[in-house]
Amino acid sequence: MKRKCRIWLPKQLASTDDLSHSLLFGWFVCHSSSCLDVVVSFISDESSLSNAGSKLQDVLRETNEKMPSTLRDKAAFTLLGRYDISRNANGNVSKIIRDKDMSRKAGAYVRPCKYSGLSCGCHKVDGLLEDFRKDSVRNYWIHMVHDSAEHRIMEFHSSSRLHHIHWNGDIVSQCDVHVIVYDTPVFGSHHFSLSFSNSSPQTKAPLKKPKWVDDLHNRKPLNEMETVILSLNCAAAAKIAYKKITTQLETSSQNFSISYLISSLTWRLLATILGSLSSLYYSLAQFFYLLSSFLIFSWVHIASRRVLKNTWINFRIRSCQILYWPIFLEEIDMMSISCVKHAEKAALQRHSTWSAMAVDLVLGNLIGLGLLFNTESVCSFVFDFAKEFTNGILRSGSVWLMGVPAGFKLNTELAGVLGMVSLNVIQIWSTLWVFMASFIFCLIRVIAILGITFGATVSAAFVIDVITFATLHIMALHWAITLVYSHQIQALAALWRLFRGRKLNPLRQRMDSYGYTVKQHVVGSLLFTPLLLLLPTTSVFYIFFTITSTTINSICMLIEFAISVIHATPYAEVMIWLVRRKRFPCGVWFEMEHCGEHILKSNDAFEDSKSLLEEHGTPEKNSLMVSNLRSNFLTLGQILLPHYKTIFSGISASSLTTSARGVLSGKRMPSKLGLDLPPPRPWLHMPLRQYWMLCHNSISSCGK
Repeated sequence: MKRKCRIWLPKQLASTDDLSHSLLFGWFVCHSSSCLDVVVSFISDESSLSNAGSKLQDVLRETNEKMPSTLRDKAAFTLLGRYDISRNANGNVSKIIRDKDMSRKAGAYVRPCKYSGLSCGCHKVDGLLEDFRKDSVRNYWIHMVHDSAEHRIMEFHSSSRLHHIHWNGDIVSQCDVHVIVYDTPVFGSHHFSLSFSNSSPQTKAPLKKPKWVDDLHNRKPLNEMETVILSLNCAAAAKIAYKKITTQLETSSQNFSISYLISSLTWRLLATILGSLSSLYYSLAQFFYLLSSFLIFSWVHIASRRVLKNTWINFRIRSCQILYWPIFLEEIDMMSISCVKHAEKAALQRHSTWSAMAVDLVLGNLIGLGLLFNTESVCSFVFDFAKEFTNGILRSGSVWLMGVPAGFKLNTELAGVLGMVSLNVIQIWSTLWVFMASFIFCLIRVIAILGITFGATVSAAFVIDVITFATLHIMALHWAITLVYSHQIQALAALWRLFRGRKLNPLRQRMDSYGYTVKQHVVGSLLFTPLLLLLPTTSVFYIFFTITSTTINSICMLIEFAISVIHATPYAEVMIWLVRRKRFPCGVWFEMEHCGEHILKSNDAFEDSKSLLEEHGTPEKNSLMVSNLRSNFLTLGQILLPHYKTIFSGISASSLTTSARGVLSGKRMPSKLGLDLPPPRPWLHMPLRQYWMLCHNSISSCGK
């Protein structure tokens, strides 16, 4: 079977021309006996390791231990081969050197090496590295050469080319080669990813798919590419770890310039300010938590949690964010994660908590300051709206229903009773709110202070609780009329089954035949007629209060939706995406630069290889493909969609259909959407000074 080789070459190496007698480090990823991926991580000068060759095995082992376990299980970081310059002292290309013995050993057509001093292409290296080279040649060893001459062998980038490969003891210089030039992934810059979990919706497929589409879907996924992409993302970390171990990485101290001094002082000042501000929030949260534990205030705590349910939920979420954000910011060291992709994910999780809290506080301050500076106008608007809503909608609507609404002839007595009950409840609640009107001014200030201190979500949740409490009389009237309407509907349905000779079997959820007596039919007829005639009157009041309560619930649901969106939006990801989209890849593609065949154009080379052609026969033409590795990037919608999907995880089409059917049968609609919120965390106790130091150190670590 014809052998195929893919060489993943760093762009920095491919564009360098001043390399001589260097060593290549990276990974060999073998998929089968005929397919091999060579991932070049970096290049190192041979002279720097010639005297420390005995330690090379230990250096590679320690470097490999710093790689992810998933990569270590499939490929090991090792010495790949050599990178040489093939020019002589005069700058001319050296003559071809025959090596028929080497060709016979390979058992296949092998081109004679035309570079002096290279024999098989792997001349002995200096020092104790020769023993390691001999062991590597038995498995895999790659030899690359550098030449700017016109006649090239397997050229793929500028003046660099593959000379031959030692492949499980065989010397292979004739194979299909695909060279991919890639930019080394760096944390904070870019990385590679095969795909992402939540792909964008595809366009509607035609009714009849072409055959090649089905064949494409039936193809097995490229599992070997996952190992290659993982090794590419670990290339920079492998280089840093290798040079640290070999003490080649200079650990020079930072220059104490003016810019460095200003930067360090700025980060320290920022850490002090934010640490002190967060400590103030921490002390307030701990004070309220300690106060609620006393028996004297326990009943106040229980009552407030029932009345202000939404406020307490969001206050607990905000308190947990205040307690835990420095821990999340400090617990993950980005430099300790070797894979750039994993480091990027950890960084996004690291910054998600504090960014969400910061945006929430900014929105809360904007809303709170606006309310504080316009308290009187807001109070007048609330008074006018409450007066218009009470007199223009509730009272006039109840009086209208007591007459002839929309031309419907209703039962006067029942309409009068239901209308008078509604008017009395509205009047009693309006009288109570007249005495509570003086608290509206303070209530608006409380909403503003909550927004400034704890963010927009806490103040919005408090608004939901205030609206729920202020419209309690409407909910009570809606509950009462719903009770009457639902029992009337159930009675009519039962009487209708009586006339049909059917009975509901609740155990088996079906209708069974049943023989009723004459007395039962007579009583059923006497009850069915008045219930059916009174149904329009009850239905009109039910529809009116259902529309009113649904409107109020919709406003509360809209505010609840805004709270969930504020909590779920990944602000750190959005800000990073706006600055650098390369940090959000979603697949790779190859930008083709060259595609052709390996054909020796030199007449001298053809004559020198003629004897080998006669001995081994005419070799197959070998393809050469050169391409650049490129990435696709996520759109802003693809970043936000997975987070927003979790908000509506508890809402489905079946639940909406059930609610709509329930309204017709007299069931109350839910007052909450049941949207997903961040889960609460255990309460954290630590001394105030320790918490301040934790905040200070976590912020200072970001500036290093």
